[in-house]
Amino acid sequence: MRPTKAQIVALRRRDPVLGAAIPRLPPFPEIPVKSFRGPHFHGLARSIIYQQLATRAAATIYSRVRRLSTGPRFPTPEQMLALSNQRLRAAGLSGNKTKAIRDLATKVVSGELRLRGIGRHDDEEIIRRLTTVWGIGEWTAQMFLIFKLGRLDVMPAGDLGVQEGL
Repeated sequence: MRPTKAQIVALRRRDPVLGAAIPRLPPFPEIPVKSFRGPHFHGLARSIIYQQLATRAAATIYSRVRRLSTGPRFPTPEQMLALSNQRLRAAGLSGNKTKAIRDLATKVVSGELRLRGIGRHDDEEIIRRLTTVWGIGEWTAQMFLIFKLGRLDVMPAGDLGVQEGL
């Protein structure tokens, strides 16, 4: 979802400093991000795995967890719950990441967290729902909004990169 010319013009009008910088910026990235396609559970579990890890380390662990599936895709919530803590830990997940992914899977399977159609809600409601999962905070929920749901009007003020950039 790329912004339209009218949206860029409106942004330039609202923020002249950013508007002056836009011509010097690279092309607008693909949002939603192609690597985040697929079930919402998968995207959220991937986000948990990548939290606070170097990209290469996270990619290695993610690949190992993905191979724990009985099929060609990332494990479903039900498959994740059937895996032992030992197998998840052997794949490289820390105790906290294991706990977070299990809590996510448990809430999805029980229906406490309904991911189907979650994109129909406003940002605040989605953040409220996702942050009921142990290990998913406001930042992770905001990244889900931006990169999985393609929401262009989210400002992750707690993001270190955003803070340093400002």
